[in-house]
Amino acid sequence: MSASAPPTRPDPDALLIQLQREDQRARRGRLRIYFGANAGVGKTFAMLGAARREQAAGRDVVVGVVETHGRADTAELATGLETMAPRALPHRGRSLPEFDLDAALARHPEILLVDELAHSNAPGSRHDKRWQDVQELREAGIEVWTALNVQHLESLNGTVGAITGIRVQETVPDTVFDDADELVLIDVTPDELVARLQAGKVYLPQQAERAAQNFFRKGNLMALREIALRRTAERVGDQRQHWRVETPREGQRAVGSGAGSDAVLCCVGPQPGAEQAVRSAARLAVQRNQHWAAVFVETPRLQALPAAERDRTLAVLKLAESLGARTAVLTGADVAQALAAHAREHGFSTLVMGRATPAAGWRGWLRRLAAGHGLREHLALQAPELDILEVAAATSTRRLGSALPAELADTRHQRQRWPGYAWACATSLLLTVALQGLGGAFELANLVMLFLLGVVLVAVRFGRGPAGLAALLNVLAFDFFFVPPRLSFSVSDVQYLVTFAVMLGVGLLIGQLTAGLRFQARLAGSRETRAQSLFELSRDLSAALLPQQIAELGEAAVRRSFGGQAHVLVADEHDRLPALAELPPGIDASVADWVYRHGQPAGLATATLSAQDWHYLPLAAPMRIRGVLACRPEQARWLLIPGQQQLLGTLARQIAIALERVHYVDIARQAVVQMESERLRNTLLAAMSHDIRTPLTALLGQAQALQAGGAALPEASRERLLAGMVLTARQMQGLVLNLLDMARLQSGALHLRLDWQSVEEAVGNAIRAAAPALGEIAVRTELPADLPLVEFDAALMERVLVNLLENAAKYGAPPIVMAARADADSLTITVRDHGPGLPPEGSQDLFAMFTRGAVESGTPGVGLGLAICREVVAAHGGSIVAANAPGGGAEFAVQLPRRAPPALAEPDEMAPMARSRP
Repeated sequence: MSASAPPTRPDPDALLIQLQREDQRARRGRLRIYFGANAGVGKTFAMLGAARREQAAGRDVVVGVVETHGRADTAELATGLETMAPRALPHRGRSLPEFDLDAALARHPEILLVDELAHSNAPGSRHDKRWQDVQELREAGIEVWTALNVQHLESLNGTVGAITGIRVQETVPDTVFDDADELVLIDVTPDELVARLQAGKVYLPQQAERAAQNFFRKGNLMALREIALRRTAERVGDQRQHWRVETPREGQRAVGSGAGSDAVLCCVGPQPGAEQAVRSAARLAVQRNQHWAAVFVETPRLQALPAAERDRTLAVLKLAESLGARTAVLTGADVAQALAAHAREHGFSTLVMGRATPAAGWRGWLRRLAAGHGLREHLALQAPELDILEVAAATSTRRLGSALPAELADTRHQRQRWPGYAWACATSLLLTVALQGLGGAFELANLVMLFLLGVVLVAVRFGRGPAGLAALLNVLAFDFFFVPPRLSFSVSDVQYLVTFAVMLGVGLLIGQLTAGLRFQARLAGSRETRAQSLFELSRDLSAALLPQQIAELGEAAVRRSFGGQAHVLVADEHDRLPALAELPPGIDASVADWVYRHGQPAGLATATLSAQDWHYLPLAAPMRIRGVLACRPEQARWLLIPGQQQLLGTLARQIAIALERVHYVDIARQAVVQMESERLRNTLLAAMSHDIRTPLTALLGQAQALQAGGAALPEASRERLLAGMVLTARQMQGLVLNLLDMARLQSGALHLRLDWQSVEEAVGNAIRAAAPALGEIAVRTELPADLPLVEFDAALMERVLVNLLENAAKYGAPPIVMAARADADSLTITVRDHGPGLPPEGSQDLFAMFTRGAVESGTPGVGLGLAICREVVAAHGGSIVAANAPGGGAEFAVQLPRRAPPALAEPDEMAPMARSRP
């Protein structure tokens, strides 16, 4: 008998992730896409027909926006469905109707129809694209139905453009398409579609004529239909694959696409057509069900590119992000080495790169030289295990615009390029003039060295290009002014040509090496600056205890790293950002609130409210969003660089974690206070239940005995009962007074009435007040005759002495001794008993509230007497200590500060006053 295989235990982490995904999917609205190969196949018609059926079934269906393109049958289907009014947006003197996103969110229907998913919103809208509106609707839990043509998919933009020869400008990222819950393919044959076009069921007559001549050719329609069917099949295959992975059954094995480490890496270069490589890499990753990344390798040579080309590269990286890629900017002197190292480190198996088509002539030769001719071969040598795919450039794809407004474009490179060349010319001129003045003091070989020194200086300060110009000018100046025959470019000896060539080559080599060193030093400095900024922020935030401190530290860190302005908006305990009046100038409260509510960045360099001048980033902590970081960097294009984006995100993450730490510290502090209050309340209730219930019971019993006996009771018994009632009432009065005194002291309502008092009088009054508690216990006083007057509150100090006498009577043994002594700057009053004394440890704990010498004993009291003594003495600026006295017993010492009393009036000065009395 063969042993059965042990049951496989599910991975708890995988189950948790699956539950989280299911919960997120359940809370998010569904997305249904009616997908077709071209306009006119009937996507909107089918969507409206399904909407009418859902409405008849009792569901709440609303039309957000529907484009009928003048088709009567489509418009007829829309009648009877609730349709939202469009929102009018002013633009260039006109009013443009747009989908009202806020009204749709407020209406919150079950199903919302939003046609034309690839539509670009008018300027002034919250989002640049309609598919972003759909994403926000889904986050709000609204089910959305929409329509999309195959040519509007971003990854197929180049393919469709190459087939049709028409550039499609409005596109939708493939991630939105793949994230749809339902995909409904609407398909018709090319002949039927052409017949619809001729019958006026697709466009109006004028538009139909132009479409038939350009886009609606049968070959184009057949190719688009094939692409749509293939893309739909890929989507269905992905859904089936995900279903098999998420719902495995016995004997069922998920079909993978290779090793888990396989992935696609796309190399983005500065050449035109790089976006086509990104689209091809995205489509390849979707087909293989693999993750992918796009990287740009920045070398010293590429750093000198014009700002327009650098911004185009950043736009390509942003396109890759929208298609689901992870982006990064690598640095290194060799592109192939950097790509190979990155591919090995992150497990990429396939590299996709574009094939540029440079211009003809000398410009094309220079571009081929700048692009690194032979990169593919070099990559094959550096990483032979890497599959390399080269993608041809497409001329009919949409042009990528800058992600920043034109007024915010970076022109630093244009401003900084020409001063270097000017200094190169000036350095060569100064060297030539200086060496001419020296005459024949130097040999020609030494002059060569001095000219090379000038090249080194220019290379160190200005880089490769100015160094090359300086090397060329120095060679020409050396030939013209110093090599015989002078003042002529001709040479008397052919060997000087070798000197010129070596001099030029060494100068260029020095410029190249120096530029590389400057690049590496700049890289190291930039990394050190970022690491130092993160380290300083982490160190400073670890010591911050208030949200305001964290906000100030975070703002300073962002300003150090990005320049410009930065503000941290911290949410209060009611999940509200600061009011509009409290915000710094320039910050839009509505945008900040949207970022806080949705947890997504918005504003400058984003696709949401991109017309804003500020960049808003949510402060997302592990538990929740703690606020919003608003920044306006010195250079807006920094927000498009992946490395700078990661740095800003890391700073925001640290600020958010610090805010959450302070929040939970406050919660912990409040919990401790609440626990302490609960403990005090329970202790008070326990003490009250014991020490007040007992005298109340005794008082009630005595009163009932007195009432029952009446006049029949003997006089002695009646007097005894009355005396007992008085004693019990005084005990209760003492307990209540202690509680009231402690409440008054804790609330801070204690006000001292200081006056010059006699210590003997205060001691005598205290003994008389404590007589009921002392009973037959004798109190001996040891008071010197020369005790001075001391300034204190007589009533409160007598209360202190009474509590000490009562404590000695309860827990000590007779005799009780009260003594006093005066020093130069203090007065000490001691109360000593001759009982068992204090415990060896914790004698000072007796002054805490609800601390009793004999726990749960028959001795009355709630443990507040000594606590009241400590508070009163502290209010006088003194101290009270307890210790075991020599010879046995406990001794409590009250020390009060004293100063010299005021001088008394002389007898002769008082005589007139005495004589004036009647």
